[in-house]
Amino acid sequence: MSRLLKPLIAPDVFDFWASRFNPTWSWERPLARVIERRQEARDSVTLVLQPNRHFTGFKPGQHINVTAEIDGVRVTRSYSPTGIPRADRRIALTVKRIDGGRMSTQLCDHTQVGDVLELSPAFGEMTWPQAADGRWLLLAAGSGITPLMSLTRAWAAASMPTELTLIYWARTAADLCFADELRALAAREPRFHLQLVLTRETASLDDVACTEHGAHLTTEWLQQQVPGLEQSRVYACGPASFVDDARQIAGSRAEQFHAEAFTLPAVTDDIHGTVRVELRATGRTLELPAGQPLLSALEAQGIRPAHGCRMGICNTCACGKFAGTTQDLNTGERHSEPTAALRICISRACSDLTLDL
Repeated sequence: MSRLLKPLIAPDVFDFWASRFNPTWSWERPLARVIERRQEARDSVTLVLQPNRHFTGFKPGQHINVTAEIDGVRVTRSYSPTGIPRADRRIALTVKRIDGGRMSTQLCDHTQVGDVLELSPAFGEMTWPQAADGRWLLLAAGSGITPLMSLTRAWAAASMPTELTLIYWARTAADLCFADELRALAAREPRFHLQLVLTRETASLDDVACTEHGAHLTTEWLQQQVPGLEQSRVYACGPASFVDDARQIAGSRAEQFHAEAFTLPAVTDDIHGTVRVELRATGRTLELPAGQPLLSALEAQGIRPAHGCRMGICNTCACGKFAGTTQDLNTGERHSEPTAALRICISRACSDLTLDL
């Protein structure tokens, strides 16, 4: 029915009037109402959302773009559900407040029960395969615990079909999310092995189960913790520097390795000056700094391209590139050929460019 009526109805007009009756009613936009919020750790809050019928669900380990209006401006950031799919379709998102982060501050400090957020379809490939056999190792740092917690809960709900090890780094005990739940799972499930690592804890924690302090990810330390690394499949998530270390240490040794970083790698200053960027769709031409990610450089000029995760996973920011050379900030590779899907959040210019924006 909606397909037949779509040519006769403007979705934005429908949404405007429908929201007067119920703020989660919409023609096609996935919206969700906050029905619960709880403090998960220092600077971290879990929001439980009830989505409308347009949200199509998620797989554990995936991400969702969340949009909120902040000071009259729509802001979008990517977050991972920390729960598992439920019959009532509710979603739990755990958000850590980041200094200077507009969206994380909004969600942690100002979003209340009853508020409505806009959601994207779920995306991401760091999910359980249909046959999750063998040994698995999950490496999480900071907010990287969120997709891996969803995977751990899914593993537990599936009656622990594999051997699973989770190593989770945080600055202090107050920054740990889900610590009690994880320790309880490790205590009752012999196939689940947990190591919580505190990098800036000053007090001794020798009497706290599954916890040590001061350990960093090194080859020697990981081999001590995971003797069967060569037979393990590894998922890693955290800041770019942590993911790079995990890739160098475990990527070449593990049976399988997949990682997602929630920050961009540090940008080196080997590309200097400015480049001329032609935005063909809008007819504008700009001078942009060559060393910055294209999305950030465009935003600094007042351009607001569509975007989502800002880490090269969701492809919301992908646009056509007609000419010029760009560098992928995740891999370091340079690309001179035209493409229909340049991810501007993780690409910087190496020459003058022509983009379909």
